[in-house]
Amino acid sequence: MTVITQPSCADERPARPARAVLRDSLTVGVGVGVSGVAFGAAGAGAHLTVAQTCALSLLVFTGAGQFALVAALAAGAAPVAAVAGALFLGIRNAFYGMRLAERLCLPVALRPLAAQLVSDETAAVALAQPDRRAARLGFTATGISLFALWNLSTLLGALGADAVGDPARYGLDAAGPAVFLALLAPRLRDPRERRVAVIAVLLALAGTPLLPTGVPVLLALTAVPLAALPLADLAGRGRSGR
Repeated sequence: MTVITQPSCADERPARPARAVLRDSLTVGVGVGVSGVAFGAAGAGAHLTVAQTCALSLLVFTGAGQFALVAALAAGAAPVAAVAGALFLGIRNAFYGMRLAERLCLPVALRPLAAQLVSDETAAVALAQPDRRAARLGFTATGISLFALWNLSTLLGALGADAVGDPARYGLDAAGPAVFLALLAPRLRDPRERRVAVIAVLLALAGTPLLPTGVPVLLALTAVPLAALPLADLAGRGRSGR
């Protein structure tokens, strides 16, 4: 008989200095946060007001979903369709939240606030830590710095859209992915992890010219079950004709 118990939330012995966790957290928070300038400019390009653009960063706070929304609006999509696409892309944050809830074990009163800070970056930093205290510190420091700078830079980008011009010229559109890849690369040590990464990249590249913005990222999630397939057994079956 299997007994299901709640995960223990007892404090763990710190395995990493707080200074190192803060250094990594602020590097991610600042590096990605300043790229909010690109979103501010994109919002202005989609004919949103400064208030509307800033409200998206303040209330939605999911970079990829925000960019997908303004890209759809700029392309002439109906607002309902644009919002639906952004919500579909934001589904991944629900999966992050389930994993983080187990890892962080935050008090119930803090969970609604923490939910607003769940993102690719905060999840990556928190889950990369070796103990719960470091995970909580990494999540909090990354989330607060990223939220503050993303909203500030969104305002600056929206106000100065005409002066900034195309954000891609300055590489601001690549800042977020670059930081995320730098954080992810050291974790690809196991052959199965590398297999997942390779399959995910191939799926995303194949889907980009065919699917709406953001959907290739969700398609890449299927790399996890695909990488778990026993490839050697499948190859053997193929040779034997079964």
